[in-house]
Amino acid sequence: MAEDLHIVKGDKTEQYTSLLPQIKGLLTGEPDLVANLANMAAALKEQFGWFWVGFYLVKGDELVLGPFQGPVACTRIRKGKGVCGTSWAQAATLIVPDVEQFPGHIACSSLSRSEIVVPLMKDGEVWGVLDVDSSDLATFDETDKKYLEEIVALLPGN
Repeated sequence: MAEDLHIVKGDKTEQYTSLLPQIKGLLTGEPDLVANLANMAAALKEQFGWFWVGFYLVKGDELVLGPFQGPVACTRIRKGKGVCGTSWAQAATLIVPDVEQFPGHIACSSLSRSEIVVPLMKDGEVWGVLDVDSSDLATFDETDKKYLEEIVALLPGN
């Protein structure tokens, strides 16, 4: 049975630093990728209350929806399309303060206003992305980038 997450409010840095050991605990000894992605998405959504948190996994020339928390999402995204596909193509974290201003943004929900996408990397290749959406503008910043990159680096094989 998974341990209870102890939700800590406060500034972002405090929230992330309290969440990191809890995510490490969830991943320790669990080799199943789907289980780990699901728990990671749930822990992040629970901690921050973001609109949508989930993963897309590279399958051929598309990103395919993986474990997530939030409303129904787009199922497939082509490389270079939208924020997720662009993050994959660039192998870089993208912070988008206003998704309406992002050329080619794919609107899975009109309630999504800002977004951060972090690539999942192994041996220099992107094998998936962590996608986080907020219903508020300009939610994400360099603090989120730093800690979300650290969190996805905890995934086995990453």
